[in-house]
Amino acid sequence: MSDLNPWQRVLAQLRLELDEEDFRRWFSSTSYAGDSGEQITVWIGTESVRRHIEVHFQGVIERALIALDRRNTEIRFVVVGFGEEEEDDG
Repeated sequence: MSDLNPWQRVLAQLRLELDEEDFRRWFSSTSYAGDSGEQITVWIGTESVRRHIEVHFQGVIERALIALDRRNTEIRFVVVGFGEEEEDDG
């Protein structure tokens, strides 16, 4: 597991707790962006997926971080796709 980036290690832990359909639906489109030590930044496609993950999977993400000895690390989801909440400038 040492060849994995920090987000891939978190995902490996999440796979242990989530059913395959939930894992695929909510986490398969996420991508690792960076790790500052205190914060792992993850790219995510839409605002609605970001909200759903933060509301429904916060506990399992926190357990994964604890299992990886990263209990003081925050996961920051950054929306990089086009979601339904885009502002219309026109």
